[in-house]
Amino acid sequence: MGDHVVTAAVPAGLPAGADDLSVWPASTTRLPDGDLAVGGVSLSELADRFDTPAYVLDEAEVRGRCRTYRDAFPDTDVLYAAKAFLSRAMVRWVREEGLGLDVCSAGELELAVTSGFPAERVVLHGNAKSPRDLEAALRLGVGRIVIDGPSEIARIAAAVGPGGRQKVMVRVVPGISAGGHDKIRTGTDDQKFGLSLADGSAQHAIARILGQPRLELTGLHCHIGSQITEVKPYLVALRRMVGLMARVHDAHGVALPELDLGGGHGIAYRPGEPVLDLTALARRLRAGLIESCAAAGLPVPRLAVEPGRAVAGPAGVALYRVLAVKRTGEKVFVAVDGGMSDNPRPALYGVRYAPRLIGRRSTAEPRTATVVGRHCEAGDILAADAELPGDIRPGDLLAVPVAGAYQLSMASGYNLVGRPPVIAVHEGTATTLMRRETLDDFRSRDIGG
Repeated sequence: MGDHVVTAAVPAGLPAGADDLSVWPASTTRLPDGDLAVGGVSLSELADRFDTPAYVLDEAEVRGRCRTYRDAFPDTDVLYAAKAFLSRAMVRWVREEGLGLDVCSAGELELAVTSGFPAERVVLHGNAKSPRDLEAALRLGVGRIVIDGPSEIARIAAAVGPGGRQKVMVRVVPGISAGGHDKIRTGTDDQKFGLSLADGSAQHAIARILGQPRLELTGLHCHIGSQITEVKPYLVALRRMVGLMARVHDAHGVALPELDLGGGHGIAYRPGEPVLDLTALARRLRAGLIESCAAAGLPVPRLAVEPGRAVAGPAGVALYRVLAVKRTGEKVFVAVDGGMSDNPRPALYGVRYAPRLIGRRSTAEPRTATVVGRHCEAGDILAADAELPGDIRPGDLLAVPVAGAYQLSMASGYNLVGRPPVIAVHEGTATTLMRRETLDDFRSRDIGG
């Protein structure tokens, strides 16, 4: 899925592993003077042309990762999780590569449909769907609505109206703790999503839905967490979900035809970190599903998976310019022109990145530094324990790989800095997908003066 072997010698002044490009897009190549090219375009030239901070998105990497999923899961519905990153271009790439789409709001849904994505290939999620979310889903003909709580059953049935029928799934909490941080573990009963398997909430909701003539229950859904790098938690979830399907069949005589196991597939943010083996996941899920269904006397349902980060994350690179370098005791702080307004993830749940100096070749000895943002928060840290050349200085350019997911999509207007642009690169050409947010944008929203 884009990881590649680099055999060139490590340049002088770089620590062991610092020149490892394994977490960068597969198109990444080295240029003279310490620069890198992604998609055939120099990153330093992109910084000069589009200014910083900026996001670079490699179209070929996105498409390649979509194809990897299609190849690994040939008899499975692969739905791209739009919350990771969505734009009109991303909608087109995902559609052309044959994936479906998983959305969480009317905004994501309407952007997708108005960009040409077929609504029947879209699944709507959300633990607190607004009236506008449901109205848009029904008006546009969304393929599935995932029911997350008991109050949604009557709300959706009433909104469908007489003569209508909406396909729905039930989000089940299978009681599994998996994922890279407490804030991204969604498979246990102590968080806000889904209906519990343990206390009977899921079974009760299923019975109510089956009694609603305006709702068609197509299957069950679960999502156990994010940044999961082992296959075993998915297999445990699979067995528990099939067990619930068997109980539904026994109680109601209904064999549900679909099973969505969500996403959360782990990727590496720094060289050497573990990743989820997609080929092993697909093979063992298929074998486990067939075995479990045979034991339960059930027909095999169609599987669905929902990768987001694993498609978009490794395709993105963030570019920053160094504004200041401060040495405080033994610590070195490297301050850049972005921060938590364009990437809140390190502050939210401790994500660790591997920034790299580009645009000049340094022969200085490496030093551990903390890359910080420009915002008025002590927690505004972009990369802790980053290995950078000891002569890092204002004006230098830093490139941060694996920046394509949950960064711009979570960006804010803090300090009125403005969100960065997104620049697509492909076969030597750079195209602006999203322009930089400007002071004029902020002023146009501020209508009360």
